Amino acid sequence: MAQPTTTDALRQQALESLAAAADQSALDTWRAEWLGRSDGRITTMLRSVKDRPPEQRAEFGQAANRLKGELEAALAEREDVVNAREFARLSTEGAIDVTLPGRPQRRGRLHPVTQTMRDCVSAFADMGFRVVEGPEVEWSRYNFDLVRIPEDHPARDMWDTIWMESSRGEDDRQMLLRTHTSPNQIRVMERMQPPIRVIVPGKCYRQEATDATHEWMLTQIEGLAVDEGVRLSDLKGTLYEFARCLFGEERRIIFHHSYFPFVEPGIEMAIDCFICRGSGAECGTCHGTGWIEILGGGMVHPEILENMGYDSEKYTGFAFGLGIERVALLRWGIEDIRRFYQNDLAFLSQF
Repeated sequence: MAQPTTTDALRQQALESLAAAADQSALDTWRAEWLGRSDGRITTMLRSVKDRPPEQRAEFGQAANRLKGELEAALAEREDVVNAREFARLSTEGAIDVTLPGRPQRRGRLHPVTQTMRDCVSAFADMGFRVVEGPEVEWSRYNFDLVRIPEDHPARDMWDTIWMESSRGEDDRQMLLRTHTSPNQIRVMERMQPPIRVIVPGKCYRQEATDATHEWMLTQIEGLAVDEGVRLSDLKGTLYEFARCLFGEERRIIFHHSYFPFVEPGIEMAIDCFICRGSGAECGTCHGTGWIEILGGGMVHPEILENMGYDSEKYTGFAFGLGIERVALLRWGIEDIRRFYQNDLAFLSQF
């Protein structure tokens, strides 16, 4: 078919072609052919205005623009007709039922470890502790030396450290993925003077085999309080209130002595087993003891206070630390810590 030479002929051809478009795909093809920005026929017509004799350019350009506007309006009307016809067809054939409610969107939720972390932070915040954070890639000086764990100290064997190469190449400035959150307590004391009351949440890393009770990555919260007249009874009262907030008002707790190089004296705290109610009778959760250990702590060693420039005769403090995954296991009676990080939505959606 010969190319029309007038806008009237072009209009007639375009409208006839548009009337034959029976679905959205055909409409898209028509739009590209006639109104496409790169090589649409109307676009090409408008570009050709400059090739017309000067006395014809104004009239030809006005006619071409009117035609473009008419075709755009005709396309919009045709789309309404095609869409209405398609909607009627789908409704008649039962492909959709417009009276049904919309399909609900699945909502995400916080990971159980995150939920437990937030609950722990909230419990300590209500007691006046401020949240601080620090780097996960740490210097050995902060991770070990300043918390009384020098290189030849046997306590270093308690952690299977993930070491990193230092760009500085200094032996006393080795870098590592922190094995506990205690380094940030040191950083806080370097920057602040008493009174101090902070909690330090964050991830820690240890190069160890995973099993039902161990993961190479763990989440911790450590607490630190330094002021005049801070006593062990203050630590006991703080931890007792925390246990009641997390595990219930009826919880009983017990303390016994333990060794940690950065505190003296050191303690461990256990709560009465909420499965066997403290009886210990054939209970796999507490292994028959009636108690479940949940955290360790103690009074900050005077040597650490002196290293931070504090007068240990004037100031005392307490510190404690707990693993969030351990608390989450106890809260919900989960037997295997690895389930938290297997991305099993059927398991995670229960919390």
